[in-house]
Amino acid sequence: MLAHDQPQNLPKLTADLPKFSGKLKVEPEDFVVSEISAYQPSGEGEHLFLWIEKKDVSADWLMAEISRGLEVSRNDIGTAGLKDRRAVTRQFVSVPATCEEKIDQFQSQGITILSATRHTNKLKTGHLKGNDFSILARDIDQPAYERALAIQQKLITTGFPNYFGAQRMGRDGETLQTGLKLLSGEKTTRQLPGRNRRFLLRLSLSAVQSWLFNQVLAERIHDGLTQTVLEGDIMQVRETGGIFVVEDAAIEQQRFEQGETTITGPLFGPKMKTPQGIPADRESAILKRSGFDLTAFQQFKKLTPGARRPLLTRLEQLDIEQTNKGLRFNFRLPPGCYATVLLSEFLDDV
Repeated sequence: MLAHDQPQNLPKLTADLPKFSGKLKVEPEDFVVSEISAYQPSGEGEHLFLWIEKKDVSADWLMAEISRGLEVSRNDIGTAGLKDRRAVTRQFVSVPATCEEKIDQFQSQGITILSATRHTNKLKTGHLKGNDFSILARDIDQPAYERALAIQQKLITTGFPNYFGAQRMGRDGETLQTGLKLLSGEKTTRQLPGRNRRFLLRLSLSAVQSWLFNQVLAERIHDGLTQTVLEGDIMQVRETGGIFVVEDAAIEQQRFEQGETTITGPLFGPKMKTPQGIPADRESAILKRSGFDLTAFQQFKKLTPGARRPLLTRLEQLDIEQTNKGLRFNFRLPPGCYATVLLSEFLDDV
């Protein structure tokens, strides 16, 4: 394994500022997540969009209960993203419109269907603008609020590291270990459980990509290069999502500082746009130390095509409120960003 292989041990952008202790998810209500849909259901079509609230229920159990209660195949259920278990979460789930007459009879502990509206297409992964979070940190230290405000001020200016969270690697890193064994040939797809084989295959391989991305970002933070555009970097235009190679670092540094663009890191795969010069050397070194090269991902090219991911997430909103129970953080994140990663910049035990 490379250095910093556990997400909670990855270097922080605010390492120079004092943190504080606190407890998350003591109660499910301490961690509230509301999905921001990319679009609203139209009211017509062969699919039904269910606006669902779940409390202390895993994403897998939600799918199982929807399948059981509405008598529909799990393959016909669509979601835009997975949500935390130890939380109160609200999200859209799509099912075939033939389930409509069963909605009123649906009952499941911890799951409530708040509304049901028809739409023309099935909900797919990524069909969301982001998520709104309201998170309470309990049992905080006395100077926590003042420390939180100092960290808040820095992160609003710089953004925060766009690491993949620990949950992405699986419990005790099991998902990551499966992906590493699949890529190295130590394990075959036939050895994965048959019922969820394709899901587990995609999840495991993606965990390796996520882990390698974390290593690239960690080294960039360690070397003080998260705010520095290098010639050869792959940049992303924040408004459109378009990516390009840096030819003039001075010009692109200005655009980066103005918030127009962001530096990206690798999700390795055969179709990934590769950087040039020093950034290419840095990414290649990470991949080499992992024991793989790009050809390893070629064997699963449909599941690991490759992409670029911003190294930093700019915060549209981050409010911190001092309450009699602790500190409450209210913020909005783009899809694929982890609330626990943001909070790890504040709390020393996350």
